[in-house]
Amino acid sequence: MSGRWQVDAVLLDMDGTLIDTERIYISSLTTVLTGFGFADAATVCHAMVGLAGPDCQKLLLDRYGADFPLGAVNKAFVARRDEIFRDGLPLKAGARELLDALRDSNCPMALVTSASRRTAEQHLTLAGIRARFDTLLTRDDVEHGKPDPALYLLAAKTIRTPPQHCVAVEDSSVGVAAAHGAGVITLMVPDLEQPGTETRQRCAAVLPDLHAVLATLRLRGGLGTAVSL
Repeated sequence: MSGRWQVDAVLLDMDGTLIDTERIYISSLTTVLTGFGFADAATVCHAMVGLAGPDCQKLLLDRYGADFPLGAVNKAFVARRDEIFRDGLPLKAGARELLDALRDSNCPMALVTSASRRTAEQHLTLAGIRARFDTLLTRDDVEHGKPDPALYLLAAKTIRTPPQHCVAVEDSSVGVAAAHGAGVITLMVPDLEQPGTETRQRCAAVLPDLHAVLATLRLRGGLGTAVSL
């Protein structure tokens, strides 16, 4: 990569990007849907990656019909998920090093997630990184969640940084669409899905892990060098 970016802030997605939760969600819901006798559970669940809770519920109703037992499925899903959560939530590889480097460089950052505030607080706490974030933007803060750019636009406004001087780190095509739509420099670290051509074109880079994100920020954004952020 050549050239430099002006990086004044970093905006981080949560599930699948910093915290390894997507596999837990997909596995738990797939098991529950299969137990209820619904077909194509794994395919349906993978289609939910990056979407907010209400959008996931709408997807289920659209796929299985208005008589889908949403309440019973939600209850069973939460019980199975929370059983796994009792052991804590694992961070993605390189997450702690990236957060340390941003803190040590005094680089402003915000968490930008499709989850509700309650869920975000729970996940960050279980992963041991809640104290890292002074700025937390969730699905509760906007009318339309990802892939709408509203969350990223609000994040940039909240930390008083032009979107074009922010870097977003995302794991899904839905998140990439939101960040790119807001005019943010977008890095993707794929989790459960590999990006298609359109998603790749929206990214400044598609990287293998958060270690590579940190290296890219140092190379192109001056993170940890004499260049001020």
